[in-house]
Amino acid sequence: MCLTRDFEVKVCKSEVVAAALPMQEHWLPLSNLDLLLPPVDFGVFFCYLHKETEQPFAQIVGALKKALAQTLVSYYAFAGVLVRNGAGEPELLCNNSGVDFVEAVSDAGLEDLNLYNPDDCVAGKLVPHKKRGVLAVQVTQLKRGGIVVACSVSHQVADAYSANMFLVSWAEMARSKQLSQPPSFRRSLLLPRRPGSYDASVDNMFVTMSTLPPPHEDDGEAAISRIYYIKADRIRELQEEANVGNSKDNRRTKLEAFSAFLWRTIISGEDSGGDSVCRLGIVVDGRSRLIDRDEEQAKLIAPYFGNVLSIPFGEKKMKELKEKELNWVASEVHAFLGVAAAKEHFLGLIDWVEERRPEMALAKIYAATVTEEEPAVVVSSGQMFPVKKMNFGWGRPIFGSYDFPWGGKSGYVMPMPSVKDDGDWIVYMHLLRGQLELIERNASHVFNPLTSQYILSNV
Repeated sequence: MCLTRDFEVKVCKSEVVAAALPMQEHWLPLSNLDLLLPPVDFGVFFCYLHKETEQPFAQIVGALKKALAQTLVSYYAFAGVLVRNGAGEPELLCNNSGVDFVEAVSDAGLEDLNLYNPDDCVAGKLVPHKKRGVLAVQVTQLKRGGIVVACSVSHQVADAYSANMFLVSWAEMARSKQLSQPPSFRRSLLLPRRPGSYDASVDNMFVTMSTLPPPHEDDGEAAISRIYYIKADRIRELQEEANVGNSKDNRRTKLEAFSAFLWRTIISGEDSGGDSVCRLGIVVDGRSRLIDRDEEQAKLIAPYFGNVLSIPFGEKKMKELKEKELNWVASEVHAFLGVAAAKEHFLGLIDWVEERRPEMALAKIYAATVTEEEPAVVVSSGQMFPVKKMNFGWGRPIFGSYDFPWGGKSGYVMPMPSVKDDGDWIVYMHLLRGQLELIERNASHVFNPLTSQYILSNV
């Protein structure tokens, strides 16, 4: 999907969409798990094919704005603003100041967009830069019937699970459906214990800001973003290779197998090795862990809106990663993930943050010192990405992805299901250029650069 010319996105109209019903101004504290997130935004976008003759673009925009205003009644946090409280911590002022809504038009068609290189055509063009509030929306009309619906979300307010709930609710509202899962802002679900306690492993995974070295001008290689697709049979092959020698009740998941393969691939250069290490972290959603087979707790935590995340990570010598088989590496991934697999880990993490407030903290691997000699990467699972449910009334999208050049020192990788529903994965990557070159040179049989042919096939 190579674009032979630059393309323009022109903003036609920008306005603020507030909740359809008035609300009383109030404060919503962030949970202790929210306080572990740095002030960064993540983007999400969906691409559609639509004939102008079926429904004019102006009518589509009007329907989206109306549905957004209705959805914000339930998701009132997205219509608020983040401010600092007396202790210097971020807190959400729910004042219905609204969401910036941008209507734009482009001189490019879907087939022209170089989505393999989202830095050039997604960030700041199709996905808006959020200038205020905690959510920004942009709807872009492309040539020949293309439409892109995109959002930029404050990560301190919502994780991907919460953003997915909102997006599905917005699409349901646009089709005049009842919300399948109204959100819950019940912060008491994540209150610290009295007295608090936590395992020593939490100290190895998270760090207070005061213990970090002062920021300095980074003259190293900048990370860039790419989007690939992986065929379903390749994913199955990786999983089978990762499970060589394992019993049926001790099998590695597809995400563990993928992460292990990625871990080995980004250090596959000829010059890496010796005593240098590489770190791999995996984002874990704590909702299922906090449920802990409790049906009543499941009903409470399933609609919870906010961040419920932890990032366990492993560290291995590059030489060891290169010499070992994939099943051994996958077992190492499985082992460090086990640290965050229990309810007690997330309860302890809440207590750990409480003990250090109001000092800010974050995941250690996010702030890790990363060099070409000692790289680090974080994998997040986007398998709940709701691309198949994003029907606003004119059909399902033909493509969707996150866009998250997250600003951390470590690389970031997000695999998610293809809209084709055939087992393929779409993989967003934000890595050093050298790491991407290794992936394309040594793992081209797995990672395929995203093309318009792939997106538009079987449409």
